[in-house]
Amino acid sequence: MKAVLFEKFGEKPELRTVPDPTPSPEGVVIKVEATGLCRSDWHGWMGHDPDIHLPHVPGHELAGTVVAAGKRVSRWKAGQRVTVPFVAACGRCFECASGNQQVCEHQFQPGFTAWGSFAEYVAIDFADTNLVSLPETMDFATAASLGCRFVTSFRAVVDQGRVTPGEWVAVHGCGGVGLSAVMIASAMGANVVAVDLAEDKLDFARKIGAVATVNAAQAENVVKAIKQITNGGAHMSMDALGHPTTCFNSISCLRRRGRHVQVGLMLGEHARAAVPMSKVIAYELEILGSHGMQAFRYGAMMEMIGTGKLKPELLIGRTMSLEEAPAALMAMDTFAGIGIGVVTRF
Repeated sequence: MKAVLFEKFGEKPELRTVPDPTPSPEGVVIKVEATGLCRSDWHGWMGHDPDIHLPHVPGHELAGTVVAAGKRVSRWKAGQRVTVPFVAACGRCFECASGNQQVCEHQFQPGFTAWGSFAEYVAIDFADTNLVSLPETMDFATAASLGCRFVTSFRAVVDQGRVTPGEWVAVHGCGGVGLSAVMIASAMGANVVAVDLAEDKLDFARKIGAVATVNAAQAENVVKAIKQITNGGAHMSMDALGHPTTCFNSISCLRRRGRHVQVGLMLGEHARAAVPMSKVIAYELEILGSHGMQAFRYGAMMEMIGTGKLKPELLIGRTMSLEEAPAALMAMDTFAGIGIGVVTRF
């Protein structure tokens, strides 16, 4: 099969011919019909993830068709249209038994702990736990765009952030994660303030539901601006970028008993951020992480998509061929363009 592969961190990935995968007894092989490009893939290529072993094939946001299933797989067979959470679970540990597969003690991640979906085929283990069926009405590009950013934002807003109608929500960073959060929080009935450095991204955030925006490149004080807009601070705030500044601002802009959700990855030189802990104590703030979403929770999100309350297809910015993926991957640190890039031609 054709696959994008790199042999050294930070060096240009290349399109290569590599062996086709085979399914494990509890796994499947999926023909990849679409795969998204995510900044997490860039972090992996840069060597920020200790689980990656070289040579490596990146890619973790995928949708496709099952072409082979292991002998112990009971729920899936060839021909079914599927996607998979980017955090795949073992289905057997304590966390899986408690319904928290997103923090499985033995989790694996295509594109990180194993070869990923920048390829014609990808193998996924423990298929009965991890695969999600796709409705015939959903195209593969939209399904792939759900894989990391949209589902992570859904869980961050709905399950972790516990957003309710009428609350103020601040979203710091309007990349794929942030724009997804803007759309989801708005659909939940919240009033969203979007924060970014780029005016084109803020314009798009307003189009998909933000009631107010703050240009962090122009505002004298981002936290003060949010507090003025929200009449005292956000009920829930999310760092969708993963930077010490956006993390600090997200916590600082909360009102009393507010909830901060950290979604943007804090890796490399940004791994440790300052936290206004005196305010966390005095205001009884909550600081929460959000790491993907369980396969069984996709149903609630799919229902909102089916009714038109959520329109993830609007967040797809560019489609491309597998041959174009290496250059697009290397350029992900520039944050250029609006929306999610998706490989749809193999």
